[in-house]
Amino acid sequence: MKPILLQGHERSITQIKYNREGDLLFSVAKDPIANVWYSVNGERLGTYNGHTGAVWCVDVDWDTKNVLTGSADNSCRLWDCETGKQLALLETSSAVRTCGFDFSGNIIMFSTDKQMGYQCFLNYFDLRDPQQIEDNQPYMSVPCSESKITSAVWGPLGEFVIAGHENGEINQFSAKSGEVLKKAKEHTKQINDIQSSVDLTMVITASKDCTAKLFDSATLDHIKTFKTERPVNSSAISPIMDHVVMGGGQEAMEVTTTSTRIGKFEARFFHAAYEEEFGRVKGHFGPINCVAFHPDGKSYSSGGEDGYVRIHYFDPHYFDFELEA
Repeated sequence: MKPILLQGHERSITQIKYNREGDLLFSVAKDPIANVWYSVNGERLGTYNGHTGAVWCVDVDWDTKNVLTGSADNSCRLWDCETGKQLALLETSSAVRTCGFDFSGNIIMFSTDKQMGYQCFLNYFDLRDPQQIEDNQPYMSVPCSESKITSAVWGPLGEFVIAGHENGEINQFSAKSGEVLKKAKEHTKQINDIQSSVDLTMVITASKDCTAKLFDSATLDHIKTFKTERPVNSSAISPIMDHVVMGGGQEAMEVTTTSTRIGKFEARFFHAAYEEEFGRVKGHFGPINCVAFHPDGKSYSSGGEDGYVRIHYFDPHYFDFELEA
C-alpha cells in the first residue's frame, strides 16, 4: 500500500509518537509547532502553538487527555490534547531534550541539556500538585554531571526512568529517590533514541555506533544487538511480532560528502530473535530521525530530516520488501 505522506512541518522531524489506541499520531520538528494527525488517513487534526524554538520531544498520556512537549526555547509545556490549550508552562535554564508521562499520567519527567554553563538535569513534576507547576519547582531534580541525557523513557510501573546518555551509557533513575538504580554501558557512542516495548518489559536503544540494542528494562541486561553500516537515529519494537524497525543515515551535514548509493535512507526491519535483517523500505530524501510502530502492529511511521512524516501500512505476517545483498 502506498505510504501516507504528512506534510505539516517546515523543518526536520525530531520525534513522532502514537497515542495508546493508535488513532492519533503526534509529530514535532525543528520548527516551533507540534502537530497531531489522524493516523488512519493522515488528516491533520490540529496544532499546539506556543513554543518559540525547535521542539525536541513529545509525549501523550495513556488516556490521550494531555500532551507534553519539550523545546529548545528552554521550556516544557503541557497541553490539553482535545482543545490545544496550553495548561502549564515549565521554564528551564537550557533546552528540554526528552520528556515523558509515567503510566498513570500523573507524573512527568523531562531532561534539560548541558549548555550555556548549566548542567544536565532530570526533573520530575507531579501534576496533581498545582503548587509545583505554579512555583516551577519539581519535586525532584537529579543532576547528571558526567554525561548529558540524550533520550529517556519511563520504566514499568513508573518506578524509574531509563535514560540513555551521550557517552553510550544507560542508567535507571529512581522516581522516588533520584538515585541511579542500575547502569549498563554496551554502546560505544551516543544513544540517539530509546523506546520501550508495548508491555514495558524491554527497551531498544539506537546509537551513533551503528547498532541498536535490546535490553531488559528491569535489570538492564543486554539481550540482542542489531548491526548496520551507518548511525542509527531511532528504533522501535513491534507490538505483535518479533520485529524491530530501525531508521538512520548519516549526520545531515555529512550526507553530501558521500555517494548517493551509500546515503540511502531506508527503514530497516530486523528479526528480534535472530538479529537478521529481512526487509527495507525506501522513502525519505534524507536520514530518518525517528520511527514508531502503530500499537496494532499493522503500520509504522517514520519522520525524516526532509521534514515529512510517512505512515506505511503493511501485513506484518507477510513481508514483500526489497532486500538487497
